[in-house]
Amino acid sequence: MSQQGGRPTGHDDDWWGQLYDDSTGDAGPAPTADSLEDRFASAAETVNSAGHEEGEHPSPGPRPEEWWATGPQEPPPSAKPSPAAEPAVVPRPAPPPRVGSGPPTYDAEPTALPAADPDGLDDLVADTVLDGARYGTCTLRAASVRGDSARYRGEPRRDAMLTARFGAGDQALVLVAMATGARSTPGAHRAAAEACRWIGQAVGRSHVRLAQDIRAARRGELKSGLHRLTDRSLGRLRAAAAERGLRAEEYAAGLRCLLLPADPECRTRIFFGVGPGGLFRLRDGRWQDIEPAVGEVAGEAVVGFGSPRPATPPAPGTPGATGAPGVPTAPETAESPPPPYEPFRFRASVARPGDTLLMCTAGLAEPLRDEPALPAHLVERWSDTAPPGLAAFLADTQIRVKGHADDRTAAAVWEA
Repeated sequence: MSQQGGRPTGHDDDWWGQLYDDSTGDAGPAPTADSLEDRFASAAETVNSAGHEEGEHPSPGPRPEEWWATGPQEPPPSAKPSPAAEPAVVPRPAPPPRVGSGPPTYDAEPTALPAADPDGLDDLVADTVLDGARYGTCTLRAASVRGDSARYRGEPRRDAMLTARFGAGDQALVLVAMATGARSTPGAHRAAAEACRWIGQAVGRSHVRLAQDIRAARRGELKSGLHRLTDRSLGRLRAAAAERGLRAEEYAAGLRCLLLPADPECRTRIFFGVGPGGLFRLRDGRWQDIEPAVGEVAGEAVVGFGSPRPATPPAPGTPGATGAPGVPTAPETAESPPPPYEPFRFRASVARPGDTLLMCTAGLAEPLRDEPALPAHLVERWSDTAPPGLAAFLADTQIRVKGHADDRTAAAVWEA
């Protein structure tokens, strides 16, 4: 019989008969009392001999080791899973370190940190900021990176970025704001951060009305309302410059913003801002430069950032060039020229499934326009239906181009 009480299966069951058959003679009592180890060795020898044909006399194997003396055993080769059985994972191809005709001037990685003041540690700016979200039908990726030149020289990142959600549910409104401080001016990074913070406060306080206007496609109301909010926010920079005894252009920042409603039934995307940069759209495998041209922009410039000075200056502390009550004007000097004219830019666009909308500062917009290999590479990377992860997006925005070493800030929106 077998161990389970079934029918005999052949000579594999001979060991059972050898133990219990009457024909097997008894060896008689042992001269000395056997121990537990002796009994274990005898049973193991009997079991091992079951697999041999009659007449064969296998040599006894080595004495089995005690269980406490054996270490961890490697599984036999047949028990290890075959590499072919594991699912194949196709990773996203790694981006090249650079595109264009030649190698960039500076190293790709940070070299020097900005100087720190022990009493002003809150003024420190991180080398890189990365964020992302998904609302409604769109997926957002945003990054701000210190330029190669600033990394080498130990200068702070002049670009600032803010991502914020106001409201909840389908009524929520997502704001992406980015600003660039004036070049070669002290405190440029502070001016950029304040511009983002002030426009964020202004949009947050008006987000209910703004979301309603976006869903109702009230383009005129949106344009005039956002113009006023931008005017007031950048006007505060002018007031801050006056408090510091600086000219307006010495404490200024370009500002670019994107409004994304969380309502999945609303595909309207609102861009507005002042200053250089880029607004691009990837549609059907081709990039479109949809930055509002100066000739297309209607209305006045943003007061406090490049607006012409009035013929009769207002009295100090009264509503004047900033358009806000109680905001002082910057000090006037005979040799200080008026700041450059910068128009308010506004664009409302309706997204389609499969679109990718890209808003960026001049640090990325300029190489996108100057080096054809960079937009071609991003077409290859971003034409997939699935948006890249945060790390992949950061790597894409860091593709280096010779002659372009400024800070880069970018926000991209993938439409499902």
